[in-house]
Amino acid sequence: MSPCDFTATRPDGSEQPLATYRGQVLLIVNVASRCGFTPQYKGLQALQTRFAPRGFSVLAFPCNQFGRQEPGSDAEIATFCTTNFGVTFPVFAKIDVNGAHTTPLWAWLKSQKSGLLGQRITWNFTKFLIDRNGAVTARYAPKKPPETLADTIDKLLG
Repeated sequence: MSPCDFTATRPDGSEQPLATYRGQVLLIVNVASRCGFTPQYKGLQALQTRFAPRGFSVLAFPCNQFGRQEPGSDAEIATFCTTNFGVTFPVFAKIDVNGAHTTPLWAWLKSQKSGLLGQRITWNFTKFLIDRNGAVTARYAPKKPPETLADTIDKLLG
């Protein structure tokens, strides 16, 4: 399996096959608009701008499970990301990353790489780095600044 075997819901409610990203290096992140880590959108966008031409994409998944820091509608979240951070990478519909309603993609990601406290996602802005073959190569804690991943992404892109 790989992330490309899953689908994700767009803010407009349509389903997008993640097969669209087959062969790319991906950084999959659970995000929130009212989190102390929200300024990481700037670093995520910098990675997107720098590496997209070489086959890289950030995939953002809003989540309201941590401190209710993502209370808006899917449309409000998308507008927030574009207006405040100039985000050009996909921001999908709000999801659950833990519990009974965990989306299949996130259940799979967690099964591939555990964190310090096991499989459970502990907070917003947990990051999973995926290589071109769809393998999860790393999982990063929320406090890890996205821009510090540039060298690793560069190596994965070849």
